[in-house]
Parts: sequence; C-alpha cells; structure tokens
Amino acid sequence: MDAQLKELEEDIGKVPLIVKKWADEDPALKDWVVSMDKLIWKDGKLSKQTKKIIAICVAAALRDQHAVRAQAAGASNLGVNFEEVEEALRVTFLLAGMPAYTYGRTAIEDLMKR
Repeated sequence: MDAQLKELEEDIGKVPLIVKKWADEDPALKDWVVSMDKLIWKDGKLSKQTKKIIAICVAAALRDQHAVRAQAAGASNLGVNFEEVEEALRVTFLLAGMPAYTYGRTAIEDLMKR
C-alpha cells in the first residue's frame, strides 16, 4: 500500500476496496479522490469528529454496512465514543426511521464497545 493510502487509512479507518483498485488501475482517479477526501475531512466550521458522526449516521440511513464500519473505525481513532454516536443515531431515527437506527446501533455495538 502506498503512503497516500496508508494516510487515508489512518484518516478514515479503512481504505475502500475501490480506492485500492484505482491505485493500480487508475492512479490519477485515486489521487483525485484522496485529495478530495482530505479537503472534506479537514477541520473547518465542523470538527473532524463531528463530520465522522455525521458520516456514520448517513451511512446507517443508507444501510451501507461497509461505510458504517469504516466510519466508526475512523471515529474511534479520533476519540469519538459510543455514546456520542448513539445519540446522533437517535436523530437519524427521527429522520430516517427505526431501520436506520437499528442498523447503525448494531454496527457501533460491534465496533465501539462501551
């Protein structure tokens, strides 16, 4: 894995498989995606931790298991705790329904043990 992908893994918790494929098949696309990722995730008006919580909730609403797990891993690395994510998932429940909350809650219980 190249240095750029190692840094991405540290930043988000897990490198998506498609990005690993692009490293071999289309390095220019990989470079573009990784640079966009850095731009989006850097601290701004929202902290990186807050952005990770939002990402977990969006992924849960979409029922994207891979994304929930990857974002939860990255959130844990940043010091985000179970209780913070669980509270945000309650907001997701209000907007996206019980399946999204249950999906996200189950995933974080596996990854972010209290």
